[in-house]
Amino acid sequence: MLRVAVIGSGPSGVYAAQGLVQQEAVPDVHVHVLDRLPCPYGLVRYGVAPDHEKIKSLQGSLRTVLEHERITFVGHAEVGAAGLTCARLLELYHAVVYCVGAATDRRLGISGEDLPGSCSATDFVSWYSAHPDASANGFALGARSAVVIGVGNVAVDVARVLARGAHELLPTDVPQPALDVLANSRVRDVHMVGRRGPSQAKFTTKELRELGTLPHAGVVVRPEELALDPAYADPESAAAVALPAVNRRNVEVLRGWAAGAGGERARRIHLRFFLRPVEVLEENGRAAGVRFERTVPDGSGGVRGTGTYEDIEAQLVLRSVGYRGAPLPGLPFDPGNGTVPHAAGRVLRDGVPSPGEYVAGWIKRGPTGVIGTNRPCAKETVASLLADAPALAARPLADDPLTALRESGVRPVVWNDWRAIEAAEAALGLSLGRRSVKLHDWAGLLAAAHGDR
Repeated sequence: MLRVAVIGSGPSGVYAAQGLVQQEAVPDVHVHVLDRLPCPYGLVRYGVAPDHEKIKSLQGSLRTVLEHERITFVGHAEVGAAGLTCARLLELYHAVVYCVGAATDRRLGISGEDLPGSCSATDFVSWYSAHPDASANGFALGARSAVVIGVGNVAVDVARVLARGAHELLPTDVPQPALDVLANSRVRDVHMVGRRGPSQAKFTTKELRELGTLPHAGVVVRPEELALDPAYADPESAAAVALPAVNRRNVEVLRGWAAGAGGERARRIHLRFFLRPVEVLEENGRAAGVRFERTVPDGSGGVRGTGTYEDIEAQLVLRSVGYRGAPLPGLPFDPGNGTVPHAAGRVLRDGVPSPGEYVAGWIKRGPTGVIGTNRPCAKETVASLLADAPALAARPLADDPLTALRESGVRPVVWNDWRAIEAAEAALGLSLGRRSVKLHDWAGLLAAAHGDR
């Protein structure tokens, strides 16, 4: 028997576990999928916007994998806490695959970034997704205008959630405290701002088009800003022809909006380009807006500042400029790119593969790609592990992992406990006249998981 621990139950971890139990070259592989949280599915549960039902339905596929007879879900098991170190894991398992994602966000590095009212889009997403670590600061309560710095899919998600009416989110699993805040939100203008042009924006066309389907919000685009982009100004130019198809489609969507009148709705989403943030402005100790420097193309794919500035009022400032991996105690870490050094998924310590230690997902390759990108990434890592399996399986193991966890003070959440959480969330939704509603704090999740046992 080969006993493997997969650390992280998001898509990369589940795909790694699936690859291990579905292959036939190495028989009798048993996998424990450990997660710091009591709930599985990672960013599919805590990162996908609540109104993206089709993507969230991926949880059904992940569930099927986690219910495999040779896969055991072990939630509420944090590596680095309660004696569960990387070294201890190698005493309990023949191999460990770390799929811990990219847990932090990139910063802007500008004055005022840490003012109250200014935070990462990651924190905002965690709040409306009921992540138990999320701050309960209310976010949008009292703000009239919001600035989202960044032009990727996460920026589109948070702009869309801010621009939706609460009744539009009522059928989703948004936690009730967040829904109550959004119901009382005074935000009428959401500004999504990028330092470069529309042809270089990172959002996908499907996400972008969704902004134009909101029933009570219009999209406002400034033709003069789009015209600064060479690919927009001349669709037949070499710059435009060389663009990937998704970027060309994005430009066409924006072209249509620039000719419309999106400012006539109750809420407005302003898509702004060629503006680089230089300072979060302060009033009465809180964020009051953002000062931007106007940029122009520099002729080599980047931008340069012009020395002219524009202030955009905002009582809520959300930076959405990318995720970043965080070091895990006991694992090597490359701070330059926020990943664990590896060779085909094998963890490298001082340039040498560390027997039994592997990585997959964002902590392996950086925060790139979509959910499906995790499949080939996990497949490569699993292939490396299976090639090493004969040597790994020869090593004797110390203890039964679940027994060892309990003896170290951990009270793990196993699959039946997770199903109890699901039942509690369904009951909560029923009591509120809604569908299943997420529990949003640690106490509620663990009480639901363990009951009075």
